[in-house]
Amino acid sequence: MAKMQYYGTGRRKSSVARVRLVPGKGNIIVNKKTLDDYFGGLELLKNEVKRPLQITGAEGKFDVIATVKGGGTTGQSGALRHGVSRALCQADPENRPALKAAGFLTRDPRMKERKKYGLKKARKASQFSKR
Repeated sequence: MAKMQYYGTGRRKSSVARVRLVPGKGNIIVNKKTLDDYFGGLELLKNEVKRPLQITGAEGKFDVIATVKGGGTTGQSGALRHGVSRALCQADPENRPALKAAGFLTRDPRMKERKKYGLKKARKASQFSKR
């Protein structure tokens, strides 16, 4: 008999996370590393990834296997949270209201603003002098 697997794709800024939930003991593996090794000493980011599991009470029930590409550490942790939340909804539709209320199913639309010509950055212009 095949194991049940649940998939979820999460995105944040320019990061994309492909998440797979497998029944297990609660191990979280990101890009073939443990969560502690991947995010190092950044407890805030580790807690952000674990939060959907805590809210739904599925902390020790699933192993999370994820691959993340693009962006920085904050964007990647947000993408992981989004992906785990989507996979939990697929695993049990009753998880949806709790995750929706916490705001974990909403894709964060904030992106980096593009640089405009004539400016140094997106909005930074060179200093103006009247004379």
